[in-house]
Amino acid sequence: MSDRFDQGMKTRREVLGDVHVDRAEAAKTDFDLPFQTLITEGAWGTVWSSDGISRRERSMLTLALLAATGNFEEIPMHIRATARTGASKQDVMEAFQHVAIYAGVPKANHAIKLAKQTYAEMERSDD
Repeated sequence: MSDRFDQGMKTRREVLGDVHVDRAEAAKTDFDLPFQTLITEGAWGTVWSSDGISRRERSMLTLALLAATGNFEEIPMHIRATARTGASKQDVMEAFQHVAIYAGVPKANHAIKLAKQTYAEMERSDD
């Protein structure tokens, strides 16, 4: 594997946690291997590994972009990642308020609903 892939796996584990990454890796097949390599090198090995902005800021941007583009299925995963990126609930709400103004209230409203559900799940698992 490439250095970019190795860095991507390291960053992916730091942001998403070993449990999530191990589960995703176990589900990987020959069919989706090229895609998994692409996102590990590109998203995690390049974008998320950059020190151009903080992981907190990157987390907020990612959540806002997911909501703004209607890619809601990834929001819970990235809400869980805030425990490692340092983005607070207030940070997330600020990002979703931007979504409401610049991309639409329904998208922000749905993202907030998903965030609330995910935070509640996270709090229950801490008990």
